[in-house]
Amino acid sequence: MTSVVGTSRDPRSRGDGLGWVTRAVFGDERVTLTVGAAPPAGHRVAARYAVVPSVSRARFLLPLGAPRATAAALLAYNALRPPRVRAVRAALGGLSRVGAAGPAFPTLTVSVPGGVTPGELLLAERLGETLAAGPLHAGCGVRPPDPNHKPTLALFTGDGRPRGYAKIGWNGATRALVTAEATALRELAELTGVPDHPATPRLLAQVEWAGQVVAVVEPLPPRVRAVPLTEPPQITALLAVARRGRPAPPPRPLAGSSFLDRLTAEAARAGGADVSGRRAVAAVAALAHRHGGTALEFGHWHGDWVPWNLGRHAGELVAWDWEHSAPDVPLGFDLAHDAFQRALVLRGEPAAAAAGAVDTRLARYGDRLGLDPARRRAVADAYLVEMWLRTFRLADAGAGWNAALHPALLDVIEKRHNV
Repeated sequence: MTSVVGTSRDPRSRGDGLGWVTRAVFGDERVTLTVGAAPPAGHRVAARYAVVPSVSRARFLLPLGAPRATAAALLAYNALRPPRVRAVRAALGGLSRVGAAGPAFPTLTVSVPGGVTPGELLLAERLGETLAAGPLHAGCGVRPPDPNHKPTLALFTGDGRPRGYAKIGWNGATRALVTAEATALRELAELTGVPDHPATPRLLAQVEWAGQVVAVVEPLPPRVRAVPLTEPPQITALLAVARRGRPAPPPRPLAGSSFLDRLTAEAARAGGADVSGRRAVAAVAALAHRHGGTALEFGHWHGDWVPWNLGRHAGELVAWDWEHSAPDVPLGFDLAHDAFQRALVLRGEPAAAAAGAVDTRLARYGDRLGLDPARRRAVADAYLVEMWLRTFRLADAGAGWNAALHPALLDVIEKRHNV
C-alpha cells in the first residue's frame, strides 16, 4: 500500500483506524483528502463522506450527496448487527433519508486534480465502471489498524440499491485471503442442485487496483436474518459443504493424505522461523504418530463456519466469507471451528478452554458425521494444528501474531499429545 504523508488535515497521516482505512481506500498520492477544509486549487471534489461519530473516534465513513444511498449504507443488513449498533444505525438512517445526518458529523472531502478522470484514481469509481452500475456511493466501516483486517466498501446506487461488497486485500496476508475467497466463490457458483448446501453470494468481479486485490461479492438477500446463537449445528449443511453433492468418499488413513502432506510442508516452512516453528514441526510429527493409522473422510470446508458468517433467508441457510475455504481436510473441521471460535471470540475463553469446547462439540454431534471416539480425537487434534498453522501463515504474510493463539495454542497441542 502506498505510504501517504499528508497535512494535518489529511486523515491518511493518522496512526489510528481512520488513517489505516483511508490509506487503503485512497492510496493514490494524487488524491487529496481534507477534513473540514476546501480542496486545494486545481482539484475538483469527487466524493464526500461523513466521519461518524468524529475524527478521533471514527467508526464509519458515510457517503454523502445522495440521501437514499446514505440511508442505505446505514440500514442495509441492520438485522445482522448487535441490538445497540442496530438502534444507533436505525436512528441515523432515518435522519439520512431527509439529508440531516451529514451536517452532524465532520466531512471528509475527496478531490482529484482537474483533468484527471476519477475512475483512474478512486476505487469506487473504478468498480462502478467494472460492474456497469453507473456512479456508486461507498460506505466503509472503520476498525482499529490490524494487518489481518480488510477494508470493505459497501456499494450503493444513488437510489439506495445495494450493488455489492468490495473487500480490499492490501498486504500479503489479506491479498491471499481475498484471492482465496474469489476462487472459492467461482467454484461454488458451478454447484447446482446440491441438497442442503447453504446459499452463497456470487463473485461479481475481481480486480487488481494499485497493488491491491479487490473482490466484489454480490449483496446478501435484503431480508437475511442472523442465525440464533442457540440454534444447533446444521449437520446436513456441513455434510453438503464437505461433499458438494457427491457420495461420501471412503475413509482414508491420515498418514499419506494430501492434508497431512500439506501440514508437514507448512510446518517445515515455519520451522526455520524461530523456536515456535520447530515446535510446530514436532506437533505435526506427533499428530502423524498418534493418528496416522486413523481412517478419516476428507472433503471441503467453509473454513470460518461461525454464527456471524451465517444467516437465514426464506427458510434457507446462507453462508458468506469463504476466504479460508479449502479442499481435502478431515470431515468435522467446520463443526470444530464453530465450537472453537464461539469459545474464543464470543465467550472470551483461552485457547485451552476453546480446545475443550471442540472436544465437547465433537462428542455430542460427531456420530452424525460418522466419527467414532478415535476419529473425533484425530479430527480435534488435526484441527488445532491446522489453526496454529493458519495463525503462522497470516503472521508470515504480514498480519502479525494472534495473541490469543500464539504461543498458547502450541502449548495446548503439546499437552494433548502428551496425554
